[in-house]
Amino acid sequence: MVQPIPDDYPRISVGLSVDGATDAIAFYTEVLGMTERMRIPMGDRIGHAELTLGESVVMLADEFPEMGFGSPKRLGGTPVNMSVYVEDVDATFAAALAAGATEVRPVVDQFYGDRSGMIEDPWGHRWNIATHVEDVDPEELARRSEAAMAEMSGD
Repeated sequence: MVQPIPDDYPRISVGLSVDGATDAIAFYTEVLGMTERMRIPMGDRIGHAELTLGESVVMLADEFPEMGFGSPKRLGGTPVNMSVYVEDVDATFAAALAAGATEVRPVVDQFYGDRSGMIEDPWGHRWNIATHVEDVDPEELARRSEAAMAEMSGD
């Protein structure tokens, strides 16, 4: 019997439109450590590809503006930020920049226990890259959160 939710797919997967899917696949596999598990060519474009990282699935395709499927660059930016945990945020961040990404926010230790920074990949998608470095109990997290908000507001 066919399962309505396949075993090898999470309940939610992200789907990316990129202008240059072949190069994006290389970037995501080499820099972020994803594994390509499927690629469906459609003429000179990729109609669908799937990459995995742990239990996560990232689907992507070349943009198809004739079908309303445009990339962030075509649309003037993206309102979406994706987050990925890696073993070594500093090394991954440096590799992303070396591979053509742009720094949005530098890597710093965050009050909630992650060391993270944000890049925009060469196709306009934004990635928060993080390594968890400290377990913070709820009381301490509340204290740190309040201090961070006060610092942002200039209090």
